[in-house]
Amino acid sequence: MGCAGSTSGGGRRARTTDNNNYYNRHPGLRNHSRNGIESEITRHVRELPAEDKTLIEVLKVDLDVETNSNAHHTNEYDVVEKKKSLVIRRGQEFNINIEFNRPYDSQKDDLRIVFQFGKNPRPSVGTHAEFILSEKDKPKQWGAYINSKEGNSLNLVLNSSPSCPVGKWSLKIDVVKRAENSVEVFRYTHTDDIYILFNPWCKDDFVYMYEEKLLKEYILNETGKIYSGSYKKISPKPWVFGQFEENMLDCSLLLLEVSGLLDNARGNPIAVVRKISQMVNSSDDDGVLTGNWSGDYAGGTSPLNWPGSVDILNEYYSTKRPVKFGQCWVFSGIVTTVCRALGIPARSVTNFASAHDTDGSITIDYHYNEKMEPLEDENNDSVWNFHVWNDVWLARPDLPNGYGGWQAIDATPQETSDGVYCMGPMSLLAIKRGELFYPYDGPFCFAEVNSDRVYWKMSESGAMEKVYVNKYSIGKSISTKRPSSDEREDVTDQYKFKEGSDEERTAVRQANQKSTLAGFYETKAEDVTFELKANPDVFMGDTMKYCLELKNTSSDKRVVNGTLSLASSYYTGVTYRNIRDFSIDGTVLQPGEQKCIDVEVGVDEYLDKLTDHCICKISCMCLVEETKQTFANLDELRLRKPHLTIKAPETGKVGNEFEVEVSFVNPLPVTLTNCELRVDGPGVQKPTKYKQQNVNAGATYTGKFNMCPKKPGDREIVVYFNCTQIYAVNISHQIKINP
Repeated sequence: MGCAGSTSGGGRRARTTDNNNYYNRHPGLRNHSRNGIESEITRHVRELPAEDKTLIEVLKVDLDVETNSNAHHTNEYDVVEKKKSLVIRRGQEFNINIEFNRPYDSQKDDLRIVFQFGKNPRPSVGTHAEFILSEKDKPKQWGAYINSKEGNSLNLVLNSSPSCPVGKWSLKIDVVKRAENSVEVFRYTHTDDIYILFNPWCKDDFVYMYEEKLLKEYILNETGKIYSGSYKKISPKPWVFGQFEENMLDCSLLLLEVSGLLDNARGNPIAVVRKISQMVNSSDDDGVLTGNWSGDYAGGTSPLNWPGSVDILNEYYSTKRPVKFGQCWVFSGIVTTVCRALGIPARSVTNFASAHDTDGSITIDYHYNEKMEPLEDENNDSVWNFHVWNDVWLARPDLPNGYGGWQAIDATPQETSDGVYCMGPMSLLAIKRGELFYPYDGPFCFAEVNSDRVYWKMSESGAMEKVYVNKYSIGKSISTKRPSSDEREDVTDQYKFKEGSDEERTAVRQANQKSTLAGFYETKAEDVTFELKANPDVFMGDTMKYCLELKNTSSDKRVVNGTLSLASSYYTGVTYRNIRDFSIDGTVLQPGEQKCIDVEVGVDEYLDKLTDHCICKISCMCLVEETKQTFANLDELRLRKPHLTIKAPETGKVGNEFEVEVSFVNPLPVTLTNCELRVDGPGVQKPTKYKQQNVNAGATYTGKFNMCPKKPGDREIVVYFNCTQIYAVNISHQIKINP
């Protein structure tokens, strides 16, 4: 018997060599003479004798890729469109057509369907499935039944287990020939593997999501928004996830392979997402992306320059080496791409004023000497202006009922978990309730969104004394893109109770049971009120303005000493360069008096001191002489970048080229140099870079390029303008592409 095949999927047919497994699957055969059977089932592959005309023979198998991929919501995958590979979702029926050398006879033809996965497929661990044709109403596990027969063709409906490992499965069809003292198995092996993914449309899958609107966003949407800036001025960053683009699915499966996750564990979404959070960073296993928060990106790409995940994952897939460089939103964007590619609902989530607790105290601690100067060597905790991680949608059978749903994971390498840089999955409900004893990484997650800032001052004896607790400054405006909309959705209430409510304070106390610090929540009389204010709507090139408002609510005079400081910072909260210190020593407040101390800083004073995120940090530390009342606070001011405008058609046609024009006015008193455009648009154009001319101070920049759509449907174009002076001036544009 020779090999046969077709454009719909060929295969090879040979006598099986799997004698021992066959005995295990058919124990009744052990009553026969084992030596006699072994003489018939040889251990090397032989072709079926040409003179054997009685045995049914599989000539070819058609996987009906178009019909199945549409039914399984996988028709957008590049491997489906270009390679005609079959991509299905587990726990859901699919059809195949088998062509034999003669009509199939259920009374005498012994036909068995075999699916195998991984390096050493075994039934005992769920990586080998073998079954005969059965009735239609079979429980939702591996199985097959006859849908229709016509001539030599047989149409089968197959189903996979809703808990099977995800990845590439091989399909084999065994034809069994029995004699008086022997059994022969002739196997057809289909040439192309079948991709089996998680299935959030299947109620029996642990990633099942109940609403079509949510699935359209968290599985099928290839573009989105990732939020950055500050909670006072939130900026949407368009991002191309591109989970259906070339190599994205294969690269996602490669990550599971490289991670060392056991074959049989790849059906458990809890284990899979934890490995994804580990493998997207390169800190332990040479994963996808190398983090860099130094501001020096020589030898790589600035994190701000990436418009999406596709370029990064393609580079990793081709080189098998970490890509340089990324920061939190880039890690998160890649995690969203990988999870959605594998069939796990995922969203990128931004937490503003996000705490990074380094010692497990579940507080963010600031230490000052007796002169109220910061002790930087002691200040290891930090508060990031924003931090981006991911929520993934999973059932949690390892937790009590009710703790499934959204789970937080984080691929940004901040702290180790079980010895490697990963985080989660951690139930959002457990975070909200302060129940940090559930896996995984509860204390770190809780501190990010609901810890308190604690200010310590060194006494004359050298001991540290708590002087101020700010309970309501961490975890602001937790944001993600709203499903089926370009608007932002605030999901803070999914992570924490309302600030200051009894429930929120109870959760904090519950969480702090895991902390060694105590006595945080005693209060003392305070009769001077302080409020630090900054104008959040300042563009690069404008004057920065901020103020400290003080009010004496007592019937006695009060004298306030302290300092207002302005510094540029990385978005992680780490100071880059000091811009100005402003002393308020000797400020006198008469009974009932209110004062406002205003500060203005011009562009010439701050421009050369900015980081790539254009974030500044305003800090204040004050002491009331008479009462020793202390006030400490940090606020942030993020300079807004210029707006990029776009001119592009609202509709297009597959194969018809159209022009796009983008422009903006340079707001800076300097020339913009090393300019480039980065353009991406799933289904419209692969990621492309265009070098641009310098832009003079105050001049209008205009850039033009052409695009040629490849796929019909509702698409999105994402454009980034980058230069040495300003990164990530961006815009996105919706366009409907007709066939």
